[in-house]
Amino acid sequence: MALLRPLRKVNAFAYGDRVPGSPLSPMLATAGRLPVGADWSYEFKWDGVRVLALFSGGAPQLFARSGAVVTAAYPEIADLHLPEGTLLDGEMVCFDAAGRPSFTALAERMHVRDQVRADRLAATVPATYLIFDLLYLDGMDYTGLPYLARRERLEELGLAGPRWMVPPSFGDGAATESAARENHLEGVMAKRSDSVYLPGLRSPDWVKVKFDRTGDFVIGGWRPGVRKLGGLLIGVPTDEGLAFRGRVGGGIGAVAEKNLLSRLAPLASGDSPFAPGAVPREDARGAHWVRPELVAEIRYGNQTPDRRLRFPRFLRLRDDKPAAECADDA
Repeated sequence: MALLRPLRKVNAFAYGDRVPGSPLSPMLATAGRLPVGADWSYEFKWDGVRVLALFSGGAPQLFARSGAVVTAAYPEIADLHLPEGTLLDGEMVCFDAAGRPSFTALAERMHVRDQVRADRLAATVPATYLIFDLLYLDGMDYTGLPYLARRERLEELGLAGPRWMVPPSFGDGAATESAARENHLEGVMAKRSDSVYLPGLRSPDWVKVKFDRTGDFVIGGWRPGVRKLGGLLIGVPTDEGLAFRGRVGGGIGAVAEKNLLSRLAPLASGDSPFAPGAVPREDARGAHWVRPELVAEIRYGNQTPDRRLRFPRFLRLRDDKPAAECADDA
């Protein structure tokens, strides 16, 4: 296959000195329907968190999508060794007893920085690094190669370990979707077979297909109810403030309520972050406003003509996603 740009040897990890801060921002996918045809390749979509692995001698340095250094959180990856000047892209996932990804289990791991606790959790709630892209190898820049060429070289590395692996890629979209549904996975990733890797860009060359309709929304406030936290007030950023997308009370169990309240308390604000007049009077009554910094993933049925969510349920906080990136689905 012809290369879209030549491989080049670079001092790839001089920029690794910019810590905290990832060597580069990962390429992002657009949400949409499953594209079909010979021009596409397909992967399972895993319910985990994005992690880049940088090799500059010894154990890899791990970076979250935000650029935060998360090496301490995943000690089970320390024995993965590759040539200096190598950068991998992948997903950190915890599996439940049935072998299915469990974000609930992973949430226990994501923010751990204490080495003793991380070692203990690695034994009881192990994470697995699912590697799906090769960006640099031995100082050679692979980002300009087509997806299939990067996948071929990645698979040649034989990265099969106790807590890391290269999950499969497929050529049949319908069969991949069927298998993902059968195994109760989150969805499918479709990648244009000749697409280059575009750091930090959200590209239509990568399409994420989620089986449940979900979206990421900014929390702008909360209201008390039968319990202390009766519902979250959510929206998406606009030039005038957050556009209101509804009140979310479903899916907030006792553990989630405690976590949300602890995260919202330091963000308390005397002013509403929503656009003027955006929040109906009945929803604003008794509201506690917060600075619009936390992002929540919400499952919902559909949207009303004025874009309020119907049947919304809280899924999780998205600490890996900045509030500025939240937007309505097209």
